[in-house]
Amino acid sequence: MKYSTLFFDLDDTLYPPGSGVWQAIGVRIDQYIHEVIGIPSEEALPTREKLFKTYGTTLRGLHTLYGIDVHQYLNFVHNISLKDYLEPNPQLREILLSYPHKKVIFTNADRGHAQRTLQVLGLEDCFEDIIDILDVYPHCKPDVEAFEIALKKAGETDYRHCILVDDYDENLAAARELGFYTIKPHSCTNHTVANACIATITDLPKVLDSLLR
Repeated sequence: MKYSTLFFDLDDTLYPPGSGVWQAIGVRIDQYIHEVIGIPSEEALPTREKLFKTYGTTLRGLHTLYGIDVHQYLNFVHNISLKDYLEPNPQLREILLSYPHKKVIFTNADRGHAQRTLQVLGLEDCFEDIIDILDVYPHCKPDVEAFEIALKKAGETDYRHCILVDDYDENLAAARELGFYTIKPHSCTNHTVANACIATITDLPKVLDSLLR
């Protein structure tokens, strides 16, 4: 099977999950739930976890239940200093640029956060496009509808021509069911969700070379 497009998740995929970025964003989400929605601070985290589990993203849950301003929320929760957590990854840059195939970011975050993250990592020119949460809203990964929109935006017509690199099991399972070849980075413990697992994102050639070279 000839693969033509590589979809990459952003957070906890292009950098290690222990970086602290998601934890910092989580703190901002809890602050938003408390300060904007008015939920007691001690209930913010359980509320976030329940909304994420029920709606796929906290954003969709808050918008559905409270009618929040989506753009205000995204700006608020992503207002962190990424340079405090991330640094350039020239090895990953070299790996990505070595494959001439179309490479697209597909994230449940917003475009601004994706652009800032790629800039800090030194990867801003490694991807042809960014497909963000607003491009697929009100859907999000792992919704089939979100993948359908992403496929069209990437100019593809067949999931079987696509590869997804993502850290989240539910996204990988949904994509694999559709026909994607799926790769899970930063973990080699679950071989049932993804087609392949790699210990770190810079191990991509161990899988991609046999598929794309």
